[in-house]
Amino acid sequence: MEVTCLLLLALIPFHCRGQGVYAPAQAQIVHAGQACVVKEDNISERVYTIREGDTLMLQCLVTGHPRPQVRWTKTAGSASDKFQETSVFNETLRIERIARTQGGRYYCKAENGVGVPAIKSIRVDVQYLDEPMLTVHQTVSDVRGNFYQEKTVFLRCTVNSNPPARFIWKRGSDTLSHSQDNGVDIYEPLYTQGETKVLKLKNLRPQDYASYTCQVSVRNVCGIPDKAITFRLTNTTAMKNATFQITPDVIKESENIQLGQDLKLSCHVDAVPQEKVTYQWFKNGKPARMSKRLLVTRNDPELPAVTSSLELIDLHFSDYGTYLCMASFPGAPVPDLSVEVNISSETVPPTISVPKGRAVVTVREGSPAELQCEVRGKPRPPVLWSRVDKEAALMPSGLPLEETPDGKLRLERVSRDMSGTYRCQTARYNGFNVRPREAQVQLNVQFPPEVEPSSQDVRQALGRPVLLRCSLLRGSPQRIASAVWRFKGQLLPPPPVVPAAAEAPDHAELRLDAVTRDSSGSYECSVSNDVGSAVCLFQVSAKAYSPEFYFDTPNPTRSHKLSKNYSYVLQWTQREPDAVDPVLNYRLSVRQLNQHNAVVKAIPVRRVEKGQLLEYILTDLRVPHSYEVRLTPYTTFGAGDMASRIIHYTESINSPNLSDNTCHFEDEKICGYTQDLTDNFDWTRQNALTQNPKRSPNTGPPTDISGTPEGYYMFIETSRPRELGDRARLVSPLYNASAKFYCVSFFYHMYGKHIGSLNLLVRSRNKGALDTHAWSLSGNKGNVWQQAHVPISPSGPFQIIFEGVRGSGYLGDIAIDDVTLKKGECPRKQMDPNKVVVMPGSGAPCQSSPQLWGPMAIFLLALQR
Repeated sequence: MEVTCLLLLALIPFHCRGQGVYAPAQAQIVHAGQACVVKEDNISERVYTIREGDTLMLQCLVTGHPRPQVRWTKTAGSASDKFQETSVFNETLRIERIARTQGGRYYCKAENGVGVPAIKSIRVDVQYLDEPMLTVHQTVSDVRGNFYQEKTVFLRCTVNSNPPARFIWKRGSDTLSHSQDNGVDIYEPLYTQGETKVLKLKNLRPQDYASYTCQVSVRNVCGIPDKAITFRLTNTTAMKNATFQITPDVIKESENIQLGQDLKLSCHVDAVPQEKVTYQWFKNGKPARMSKRLLVTRNDPELPAVTSSLELIDLHFSDYGTYLCMASFPGAPVPDLSVEVNISSETVPPTISVPKGRAVVTVREGSPAELQCEVRGKPRPPVLWSRVDKEAALMPSGLPLEETPDGKLRLERVSRDMSGTYRCQTARYNGFNVRPREAQVQLNVQFPPEVEPSSQDVRQALGRPVLLRCSLLRGSPQRIASAVWRFKGQLLPPPPVVPAAAEAPDHAELRLDAVTRDSSGSYECSVSNDVGSAVCLFQVSAKAYSPEFYFDTPNPTRSHKLSKNYSYVLQWTQREPDAVDPVLNYRLSVRQLNQHNAVVKAIPVRRVEKGQLLEYILTDLRVPHSYEVRLTPYTTFGAGDMASRIIHYTESINSPNLSDNTCHFEDEKICGYTQDLTDNFDWTRQNALTQNPKRSPNTGPPTDISGTPEGYYMFIETSRPRELGDRARLVSPLYNASAKFYCVSFFYHMYGKHIGSLNLLVRSRNKGALDTHAWSLSGNKGNVWQQAHVPISPSGPFQIIFEGVRGSGYLGDIAIDDVTLKKGECPRKQMDPNKVVVMPGSGAPCQSSPQLWGPMAIFLLALQR
């Protein structure tokens, strides 16, 4: 729809057209940071591979009007990755020192309110190789030390990596395998997903006591070097970790020590080799004598292997005393280990409880906290702490269990994720062999509120009401204790309380009956939950939103070489014109860069509609200077938001002339042609010497139009990963229209049973960018170069676009060569399509071609015409 044009001055025309210039967003992801490789995988998915710790940088190239807003999001990766909980609103996504949990699929979403959003994605594969971990096991038990003869030992090597690591086991410097040594077995345990390899040494032999190395490799992916860990397997004698247990007579279902009751004292040490350990019992410093009531046994089935137990039958008063268990290796230079147990009327099984008033501990985030459980009993056992309310949750120390000798768990600088229930329980060893006693302590970590919106721009027409709302997202306590409103820093009276929200409010509201000049400004809501506070900011006004410049306007539109001046068509749309009062006029300020003075003009308008293209011709701009342009909308409220841009003078491309205007694509700059950033793939420049020798047969030209192997041409490769309908666009430079008619001539080669389409488009840039189809051809046209003449009549500055469309299969390569653009109409008598250049080797004679005609042939042709 067109509306009446308003003129500010007769010499400075202003136009406003209700054109549908809004264009939906389009997007494309390109990488700009460190990358090991960017490839297409077997499902045509773009994969960006990067090493952990490097910098990830992705750019989302967008087009459309208004300028689309870009939002980055991510899927896959760790659920705890904070990037998944937020969005990055920026065309460039940059992550310093990327971690493995930040791998996954990244989405670039571009939207500007026109049509559907444009969404592109790329999969980021973060590659890493950790230090391997080696654990050692044997057939008897997990022994914390070295190993001994005539036993089977398992060396278990585990590593985290991406891609999966390759494992190599070595004895000394020799690589181990099944075929080399019958005493060696290498296998992968079930359910380890390729992250673990086990080296099994069957029935240790003398040669098995050596150094073993587990070497892991990702085969230098991303330059990641191999890593290794070494373990020394010996048969050296060692002892450590002496533990004891007191077992009352469980048959009598009593856990107390009483006279007349049976009692068992058990003693164990970790040793290598375990069966060489000998135990000796002493009572009050003298060797204990065996009797009918005092028995010494070995290998209690309820305890670790090779444990010595002293049993007292029918406990008498004379049995009270101090019992000592001594472990030793006869004839070995290893210190003896001993442990004492005092049995008396004061020996009491353990109990555990939480002190009064300490069942719930409430602290503020960042402060220290102490959880306490009181344990009683003699001997007094250690206390183990663990989490209750989270499955498989770890303690703040990172361990599943944490031992405290005094029953107090001390936490430094608690955080909100430490909140929850903690269990304290008695340890089993070095105490009574009874059911563990346990209690629970609740830890509440208080933290300040988090609110939304943190900042909000509120626009409304004059006289209309506005409701401001500040909501509590999270906090502890999860309620608003107080909410204070301020306007321009001044305290406002509290708004009336809503009865439904009086008990546990989670938001605060302020209602403005009408937006006026006096009520416009900054509003602040400070929300508190007794721990801290957070602020919501609202900027309320009836100001118009900023204009949005239309950047597709050619630059410059006109130049006046004699006067050294140039003109520029400034085009824009108004953002959300219906949100506030109607725009009455625009204030235009034009200032030459590096100058202080500006020319200011007012541009009146009638009602501006959303999507309406407005324009103003800037004249008398001096060559070669650049200018800053500022545009401010005015309503009855006053000035709105200003938009600014810089106009640069660039020398325009001359209109095509009658000489030297054919592009043969012999130079790498390809005559100023560029690849379109919004298509699916690119055109390729090549000749017979550079083309892929494995190129699919029966498709594509063997040489360019000249028939020489050195001659270049442009073509589209339709092999995998290209799919049906994929488009490649080659865009010419921008030409200024200096004639009414032009003729585009070019040679094309469309050979193959899967040929798609070749289109010629004209992009007019007089009022934005508008692409129109000028010529199209589809299907197999044989192994020949053919020429096309396409008439065009651009209305202003223009570009020509060659668009190749992939067909149903890979035998669909299309090529172009020798593109000519001339003023005037195309020849009325088209060249006979049968008179084409047949490529050498195709089995047909080489017929006439304009490139091969001599002067005499041209003269004869002129006589015929």
